[in-house]
Parts: sequence; structure tokens; C-alpha cells
Amino acid sequence: MDSTLRDGEQTNGVSFLPHEKLSIARMLLRDVKVDRIEIASARVSEGEKDAVKMICRYANQLGKPEAVEVLGFVDGCTSIDWIFECGGRMINLLSKGSYRHCVHQLGKTPDEHIADIKKSILYAHEKGLGVNLYLEDWSNGMKDSPDYVYKMIDALRDKGIRRFMLPDTLGVLTPEQTGTFFKDMTTRFPELHFDFHSHNDYDLAVGNSLAAVMNGAKGIHCTVNGLGERCGNAPLASVQAVLHDQCDFDTNVQEDMLNEISHLVEGYSGIAIAVNQPIVGDNVFTQVAGVHADGDNKHNLYCNALAPERFGRKREYALGKNSGKANIERNLQELGLELTPEQTKRVTQRITELGDRKAIVTQDDLPFIVADVLKHSAPEERIRLKGYMVSLSYGLKPHACIKIEIDGMRFEADATGDGQYDAFVKALRHIYKEVLGRPFPMLENYSVTIPPGGRTDALVQTQITWRMKDGKILRTRALDADQTEAAIKATIKMLNQIEDGFPLSVKEIMKEKV
Repeated sequence: MDSTLRDGEQTNGVSFLPHEKLSIARMLLRDVKVDRIEIASARVSEGEKDAVKMICRYANQLGKPEAVEVLGFVDGCTSIDWIFECGGRMINLLSKGSYRHCVHQLGKTPDEHIADIKKSILYAHEKGLGVNLYLEDWSNGMKDSPDYVYKMIDALRDKGIRRFMLPDTLGVLTPEQTGTFFKDMTTRFPELHFDFHSHNDYDLAVGNSLAAVMNGAKGIHCTVNGLGERCGNAPLASVQAVLHDQCDFDTNVQEDMLNEISHLVEGYSGIAIAVNQPIVGDNVFTQVAGVHADGDNKHNLYCNALAPERFGRKREYALGKNSGKANIERNLQELGLELTPEQTKRVTQRITELGDRKAIVTQDDLPFIVADVLKHSAPEERIRLKGYMVSLSYGLKPHACIKIEIDGMRFEADATGDGQYDAFVKALRHIYKEVLGRPFPMLENYSVTIPPGGRTDALVQTQITWRMKDGKILRTRALDADQTEAAIKATIKMLNQIEDGFPLSVKEIMKEKV
């Protein structure tokens, strides 16, 4: 069960718009194929109500109305009415799973709380809603007041509850404790369905989820990218990989969609995926050390069951001061570039020099490094920036004048923009679209990295992601002490990469115009 849209939205600073919630819910159910989604807490806001209605309508169209769950409260049936009005068919009723929570937060005895829960369950069933029951703070309940937990379940086990959902609300359990407590639950109440809901305060959410499943849990709660309160919840991608590879459990999850849903949620939440986040991080399928690439060349010695192709990705070999000859040979092979051993050695030396300057070298950069080192055109630098001027003035829009050369023909343009780089790109776009009649890629993402140290002359690494008209993605990167200059260099790299894809040369286009 994925709780990104409920528990994940409790991440500090995260608030999904209704249409964003619908997009995430649609991908989770239709493409990723999780079994259930928890999408909201009842009575939060009118905006939340709109989102729940839209998602419930979509689930009905999909034929899965009970795959959508909403958190509700023991509040005199107000939550149940709210969920019913939204079209919901499943309530995740929140009760207290520890004696301390029951007595100190509710100010009620266990018997009084149980009586209130029974009334809510009865009313939900009368409205046609299925009921799952959260036992909030169950982990501390098992530590401090297990008799209270047993009393709760004994009193409610025959009330038509589909799933008893057992949270480690404060993320305090170890895998050993989780396994012991779940074994206790499944042994005492073998006929009941138990879910486990973990939190990651000690970075044990995935391990605890594994321990719960190995000891009888029939459901696991996750969130995309591990979003959630405080340190978050168990990440969906990690739990899927662990259950599949370490326990040989089957799920309905489509692994090749995990990377896509992670980046969709990243965009909507504004919470960046760590580069070393298992499965979905940028670096997790990248080998840096040359000895690893060498081992992969010889017999995939540094590969495990987490094959990147499973998740719609591919293995990469980083280029830098640690890469060595094997990494570089791998990248050259992928680009179809054949070098002699001596040439490869010279390219390796140049990449090592760049690595010592903290420059990040990408596969896209490799042809240019090869061309520079070997003094030949691989690729041919058909587009050259012959000159430019960008200005920034108080009270006036930034302005750019540019002069570029394409296949020996020169073009000039000027434009204003919202920033210096924006003005530069608009001038380029004018040449491509208005003068040459060629498509110009859309800028998809723009990121800047400044090495630590706080110096004003620090090198700036700019990476730009472009989307071509056919959907192909290009990423170019450049390094300079000036951010605008680095971005301009990355843009010229992109233009050289796409130039060969046009059916007519610039000279042919200009000849036709004449």
C-alpha cells in the first residue's frame, strides 16, 4: 500500500495540488500497479476534498474503488460522512495502539475507546464502507503495554475489520524487535490480516519492513522516495527490491516504472532525490572506480541482482580521476569511438586532470575531450560561437547579442530576456526558427553546482537537460568560472550534437532561401 498522498504529504514543505494528486494516483494504480493507495486524511480542507473526489472517480472507472483508502478518525462518525460524500469506499480508521496514547492523548479508558471504535465501525458498515484499523503507536504499545494491544484486538477481531494496520509510529523498532512482535501477532491471531507501517527515524524502515514480512505481515506500507513525517517512511522502490531479491516474494509492482514515479513525485513535491538513493538515485548504477569497470568487462564481477534494466535504467561508468582506462573504454564503446591504446592513454590523462580540478566529466563530454586531445574532429565542431555580449542593467531587461558560425556561415541576432542566459537562448532560437526554419529543443532542466570553499572565482558546473521534438533527452554540461559562460558552452555542445540530425545543411537552406 502506497501512502505518498497521505503520509508522504506530511513531509515538511510538501503540499500536492488536486491535479497533482490525481496524476500520482493514476500512475501508482495504472502503471506501477501497487495494490492500494492511501490518498488523504479526512476533513483536512476543501482542496483535499476535491482531490479525493477526483481520485475516487478515477478508481471507479478503473474498476478498483476499494484500492483507494482515506484516513479517518474516531470522531463521532464525521470522518465517515466526509469520506462517503467524496465517493470513498475504504476508511483507514485511526485508533490508539498504546495505553499511553489512549489515556494521555484521548483521556479515555481502554474500554471507552473500544466502545467508540465499535460505534464508528458499525456506522461505516451501514454506509457501505470497508474498514481497516490503524493501531497508532503499536510499536511502543508492544514494548510498554502488550496486554493493552491484545485487549484491543480481542475486542475488535470479529467486527468485520479487513486489515489491522500496525505502525511503528515513531520509528523506534529494530528488525529483530519487529520480527518478534509480528511473530507474536500472527501466532496469537492467525486468522487476521496484519499490515506494517514503518517510519525511518533510525534508518531502519526498509529492514523493519523486511522483518515484518518474514514474520507474517500480509501488507507493507511505503511512500515514493520515502517521503513522510520527520525522516519519512519506507521507500517504495527499496522495499520492492528487497522483498523480490532477498525473500523471493512476488508482488504486482512493475519495477520498470519505479524510476518514473519517483521523478514525477520529485517534481511535484520539490524534494530532490538523493543521488545515492537506492534504485532511483542518479549515481546508484554508476561505477566510478576503474577496477570495477575492469571486473565488469571480464565477467560482470561487480554486478548484483539490482540490474538497472529492471528499473528502466542502464549502467554507467563515471569519468573522473578515479575512472581509469577500463571506465573510459566502456564509454568509448557505447559512443562507437575506437582509439588506439596510446590515444586512450592520452584521453585518460586529460580526464584525470579534469578530475583533479573537481570537474565532472560526462559521456556527452567525451567526444569533445577526444577531439581536443587528439586534434581531430570527433565530433566535428560544425557550430562555433564567434562572439557574444550579454548585459545586465538596473531597471532594464537583460540583453544579448550573438554571432555564431554554422558550417562556415555566420549569423547574428539579438534579444532581451528574463536573464542573461534567457536572452542568449532567445537570440539563438531566433536564428534557428526564424532564419533557418529549424526546431530548437525545449530546455527541460537547468542545474548549477558550485564546489565548496566560498571563493568568488570558484568553478561553476552547469548541466542543462534538453528535450527534442521527438521526445529524446539530451544532457550537456560545461565548466567555467562564470555561470552564464558555462551555460553558453553547454548550449553550444548541444547544438553540435543535434546538427547531424537535420536533413538539410545550413548552406542548402540558405541556398533555397536565395
